[in-house]
Amino acid sequence: MKILIVEDEEALFNVLRERFTNEGYEVAVAEDGEKAIVEARRFKPDMILLDLILPKKDGLAVLEELKGDSELKSIPVVILSNLAEDDSIKKGLALGAQDYFVKTQHPIGEVVEKVDTYIRNPKPGELNDKE
Repeated sequence: MKILIVEDEEALFNVLRERFTNEGYEVAVAEDGEKAIVEARRFKPDMILLDLILPKKDGLAVLEELKGDSELKSIPVVILSNLAEDDSIKKGLALGAQDYFVKTQHPIGEVVEKVDTYIRNPKPGELNDKE
């Protein structure tokens, strides 16, 4: 199983990468919104963990581009952001994110556990579209 972490905070993406690697995942990291799209095409992840506040292209623009691309739209996306406003959450979910976690409200272990559950037990029509 492969996960793409789109996060510009080095300390956080290192912790996430280590935790997912320890869970048996192949992990790639993109540190800005432009690299996120390139890396999603190259790496073909089973899931994307996406921050919203990113250099070059914000996470909502990345999500919109992913969901508008026939090759990438079936990849589930979970947002992990510091933005806790209802508008950001509603917009992220409306654009097609599977879930939305506020960094300060969800410990890393909980995020890893939830993402693992989503990947291993996809809803009908998710993930299997790629196989």
